Amino acid sequence: MTENDDKEHIKMEKQLGSKGDDTALNGIKLYCTYCTSTDVVGTITSTVGQWGDWTPISWCPRGNYIRFALRVEKPQGDGDDTAASSVKMGCSDNSNVEGHNGHWGEFGKWSGICRLGICGIRTRVEKALGRGDDTALNDVQFECC
Repeated sequence: MTENDDKEHIKMEKQLGSKGDDTALNGIKLYCTYCTSTDVVGTITSTVGQWGDWTPISWCPRGNYIRFALRVEKPQGDGDDTAASSVKMGCSDNSNVEGHNGHWGEFGKWSGICRLGICGIRTRVEKALGRGDDTALNDVQFECC
């Protein structure tokens, strides 16, 4: 029996507009379950930014996550950059789960398929700048089992 990641939980800063510096996606956490159960046996996450709140958990109707696509805003130049603003996960039952859609950018191409599922995560998160344009989560890599 192997562990599978079938639930997604993201940390997202709501759109601030003229009230402040937008960062959008700040973290991703995956919940591990056994194939035959919905009981959580562990979690995996990586670096998490300081802004925003954890959204409700999203999960595959059946099966586990096997691929992903990241939504990213292109650099704005003199504007307010956010970098990553959402992640969409593909499930082994052929459904897709989108993590509480962000406001900016476009989804990139789907990743390759992890035949046995996703069981690791690495994120690139910009540290708080203090003064300046913060972006928080900039990139993610998922590891196949």
